[in-house]
Amino acid sequence: MRPEVADTMELEQLKGLAIIAALGVLVTVLVARVRLPTVAGLLLAGALVGPHAAGLLDEKMKIDDLAEMGVVLLLFTIGLEFSLARLKNIFRQVALGGFLQVGLTVGCTAGIARLAGVPMNAAIFYGFIFTLSSTAIVLRALSDRRELDAPHGRFIVGTLIFQDLCVVPMMLIVPELEPGRDASQAFGLIGIALGKAALVVLLLVVAARLVVPRLLAWVDASRSREVFLLAVLALCIGTAWLTSQAGLSIALGAFLGGMVVADTEYGHRAMGDILPLRDAFVSIFFVSLGMLFDIHVVLQQPLLVFALLLGFIFGKGFLAAISAQAARFSARVAFVAGLGLGQFGEFGFVLAQVGLEKKVVDAESLQPLMAAGIISMFLTPIVSRLAPLCTPLIRILAPLERLFGSGQASLVETDDVAPLSDHVVLVGYGVGGKMASQALARNGFAYVVLDMNAENVRTARAAGVPIFYGDATSEDALVHAGLPQARVLVLLTNDAQGATRVVDTARRVSPKTAILMRTHYLGECAELMKVGATDVVAEEVEAALEVLARLLRWCDVPRNLIDRALRQSREQTQTTQRPMVFPRRTLNQHEGLADLKIESYALGDDSQAIGRSVASLALRQQSKALVVAVRRDGQLLEQPDPGTPFASGDVVYLVGHQSAIDKAMELLGRSPSSAHHVEPEDA
Repeated sequence: MRPEVADTMELEQLKGLAIIAALGVLVTVLVARVRLPTVAGLLLAGALVGPHAAGLLDEKMKIDDLAEMGVVLLLFTIGLEFSLARLKNIFRQVALGGFLQVGLTVGCTAGIARLAGVPMNAAIFYGFIFTLSSTAIVLRALSDRRELDAPHGRFIVGTLIFQDLCVVPMMLIVPELEPGRDASQAFGLIGIALGKAALVVLLLVVAARLVVPRLLAWVDASRSREVFLLAVLALCIGTAWLTSQAGLSIALGAFLGGMVVADTEYGHRAMGDILPLRDAFVSIFFVSLGMLFDIHVVLQQPLLVFALLLGFIFGKGFLAAISAQAARFSARVAFVAGLGLGQFGEFGFVLAQVGLEKKVVDAESLQPLMAAGIISMFLTPIVSRLAPLCTPLIRILAPLERLFGSGQASLVETDDVAPLSDHVVLVGYGVGGKMASQALARNGFAYVVLDMNAENVRTARAAGVPIFYGDATSEDALVHAGLPQARVLVLLTNDAQGATRVVDTARRVSPKTAILMRTHYLGECAELMKVGATDVVAEEVEAALEVLARLLRWCDVPRNLIDRALRQSREQTQTTQRPMVFPRRTLNQHEGLADLKIESYALGDDSQAIGRSVASLALRQQSKALVVAVRRDGQLLEQPDPGTPFASGDVVYLVGHQSAIDKAMELLGRSPSSAHHVEPEDA
C-alpha cells in the first residue's frame, strides 16, 4: 500500500472518530434531558451518522477494530464482576429463573422460525439473538429508580447474569451453525467446542490460583499505576488472543481473563483502572451498532418490524414473566420483571456479527430484526416506568400465580399467624426489617414478617422468626398476616412503586390500621400520605440530620445548640419526633482536651493506699489528677465516694495531664515507671 493511500485511510478514520465523538456528546446530552440512558444516545448518534441516514460515515469508516476492542474490554469487566467465588454464591438465585427464561425464549423463537420455514441452524441462531437482553440499559434504569434490591430487580439482575454467562457458550455454538450442516452434526461439533472451552477454563482457573496473583503482586511492587494498567490490559488481551489461537472466541478469552483477575486481591483496583478505557471503547461500539439501524427497512417492511418489536417487548417479556412466576415471584413482580427484560441486548449485536461472518444468516433477513431490536432498546426506559401501572395486564398472570403458588403466603403454617391480634406486620426483611423485628421481640411485641426473598425467608424461618413468603400487594397475603387485627403495618422495602401499591391494598383490607413506612425522597412523602400512609420517614432527611449532627460535633458546637439546629431542621421537613443520639468523641477529638490522658493503676498488697481513701490521701489536691472510676471484683464503680477506702486488687482509673497522673501514681504507692499504662479511651 502506497504511503499516501495509508495516510488517506488514517485521516478518514480520524475524521470518523471526530464525528462520532462530537455527535455522540451532542445527542447523548439531548437524550439525557428526557431521562433516557447514555446507551440510547450513542445508538441514536450512530443511526444519524451512519450510511442509512446522513451518510457522514460509510461502511469503511465504521472502525470495527476499535468497536471490537470495546467488546473485549466490556466482557473483561463483566468477568471482573463475576468471579468464580461469586458465581458459586449466586448460582441458586440465577439458575432456575435464568435457565427458564433463556430456555423458553430460545425454544419458542426457534419453533416459530421453523414454522416460518427457516432452517434449523438459522432458527437456533435467531433463538440466541432473541433471548439476550440489554445489561447496560436495564441495570442503569434499575439503579436510577433504586430498584436493584426490589423483588423484580433481584430477578432481573439474576437473569441478566445468567444471560451474560450464556453469551460464552453461544459464541462457541454460533460458528458451528453453518448452512447445510444438519442438527446432529452441528451439535456434535458444539460438544467438541464446549469440551475445548472446559479445558481452557480449567487451565485459567489453575493460572488464577498460582500464576496471576504472584504476577500482579510483582507488578504492584513497582508502585506505578501505568505499569499496573498495562499488566491488566496484557492479561485481558492476552487471554483473548490465546483462546482465539485455540479456535475459541476472543470474547470467551476476555471474559475468562476478567474472572481470573477477579479472584485475586487486585480485582477492584483493576476494575477502577480499566473502566475509563472500557467506557471510551464501548461508546464507539454502541455508535457502530447504531449505524446498523436502517430507517429504509422500517419503511419497506413496517409490519414485520412492528411484529418483531412486539415479540421483543411482549412475547419475550411474557416468557420472562412465566420464568419469574416459576421462581415463585408474584404476578405483579413477574410482569414488571418481564417487561424489564423485553428488549434486544448489546451482545445480540455481537452474535449477529458472528452469524453474518459465518453465513448462518444473510444481512437482508437480519436487518428487520436489528431495526426492531434497536427500537426496543430505545423504548425500554419508558416501558419499565409504565409497567407497574398496567394493572389489567398484570391480572392476566393471576391464574399462573395460583398454578405456581407464587405471591401467596407460604413457608409458614397458618397457625403461626391466625391467633395474633394487636401485633405488628413487617413488610421486608432487609437490614431495617431485621432491626425492627429484633427490637419488637426484645420488648415483647408480637409480629409477623412478609418478604419476597425466598432465601431470606428460609434463613429467618430456621432462626425462629415468624416470617412467610408473600407479596404484600396481594390482599390474601395481608389477610393471612392478620392485618385487620394488627396494631401497625411497617413497610421497609426497596421497591418504591411496589410500596405505594401495598399502601393502597392495605387500606382496602384494613382501613383503620396505622401504616408506617419509609421512602427515599422527601418530595414523595405528601403523595404517600395522600394514598393512605399514616407516617412516612424520608431517608434523605434522616441521613442529612445525622450528617448535620456529626458536623456540628466536629465544629465543637455545644450540645444544646445542636439540639436546637436539629429541631429546627426537622420541623421544616417532616413530623417525626424522636430524641437525637450523638456519637461520642474521644478526648483527643475535643479541642483543648487532647493533652488529657486516661491511665489505670492496679493496687497490690504492698501499696501504701490500701485502707486509705481519695480524701485521706488528698490525691486531688496533691496531684491534680481525678479518680473517675474503680474496678473492684469485676465490677466498675463509677465516680466512687472520696471517703471509700481502697482495697488490694482495685484498679484505679485516673484522668489528667501526664505529670498529674505520674504524681497520683506515686501517691498510690509505686513509681511512674512501674505503673501499668493503657492508651487513651473514650471519656
